[in-house]
Amino acid sequence: MHDLLVTSSALTLAIWVYLLAGRGGFWRMRDESRDAPSAEPPFPVTAVIPARNEAANIRQAVKSLAGQVRVVVVDDASGDATARLAREAGASVVTARELPDGWSGKLWAVSEGIRASAQDQPEYWLLTDADIVHPPDAVARLVGRARAGPYDLVSHMVTLECRTFAEQALIPAFVFFFFQLYPPKWIRSPRRRTAGAAGGCMLVRRETLERIGGIERIRAELIDDCALAREVKRSGGRVWLGLSSGAHSIRSYATLGEIGRMISRTAFTQLGYSWWLLAGTVAGLALTYLAPPLLALFAPPGPAKGLGALAWLLMSAAYLPAVRFYGRPWFWAMMLPAIAVFYMGATVHSAIAWARGRGGMWKGRAQAVK
Repeated sequence: MHDLLVTSSALTLAIWVYLLAGRGGFWRMRDESRDAPSAEPPFPVTAVIPARNEAANIRQAVKSLAGQVRVVVVDDASGDATARLAREAGASVVTARELPDGWSGKLWAVSEGIRASAQDQPEYWLLTDADIVHPPDAVARLVGRARAGPYDLVSHMVTLECRTFAEQALIPAFVFFFFQLYPPKWIRSPRRRTAGAAGGCMLVRRETLERIGGIERIRAELIDDCALAREVKRSGGRVWLGLSSGAHSIRSYATLGEIGRMISRTAFTQLGYSWWLLAGTVAGLALTYLAPPLLALFAPPGPAKGLGALAWLLMSAAYLPAVRFYGRPWFWAMMLPAIAVFYMGATVHSAIAWARGRGGMWKGRAQAVK
């Protein structure tokens, strides 16, 4: 038993040494959105915003962009005032046709927006969400970054709401885990296959989108942002992803359950609907996030306890920049093991929902397409 504890503690410590030193510095959480040169107007960009029952958010989202570029809002069978409010805010509104088989709802709406505004022939499409508020120089910075790279896809991980207890507990970890899966430094490197993007803000070159076969190429994807980045990179294009403190989401999550459902919507999709990968993921999360505090607190005095404590310290140090980025007190960094348990549970729930035919549930629509 003693040897098993020592081996486990050494392994979990090795994992955190690797994550800190060998995974592209994903944990640094530095806002690079304003490092790029600012392009001069007019901007050859058309923004497309898919919207389904977004009356609470759409006005602010449209107004933040309407003074910068043409904005096309696609009303995806909303039952509220989304279309009227978008039009009043300065957007051109398109009503999505009936969702065809084999398409996710969001991607069908995006495709409808691009089709309806194809006559614009923009140099870039800005694909953004109905809850994202952009700063006044957002488009100038995005275009400047794309041209300076040059990059075919530029994406900002926008700042998410972090006011309620649920958000403060879970949202910094959401960004941390995302960047752990998709290190921005690796995404930007043409020598690595890693590709990822954040769907709230993606500027994609029109010619590149056409080259990969348009939105139809990824029509069934639930994790559409990363799927788009993957296809762009596969085609020889370059992708840039980074944090933005200027662009922010105004979608609020009042409860732990709301955030859990948001995570659950795509977690099993991320695992390719594989039960074996689910089992491996749960085991990996337990070893990486749960073993360090358990060893540090409950192992008998000796090497296992010390190595476990050191692994917990490295874990907290890695998470601290995300905690600080969201303005949370330092002690939240020590809570990452408990937060990881929540994400583990949401992942298992995602698999169960998929098995019950409720995968990808979003605003009353089950969308998982295997």
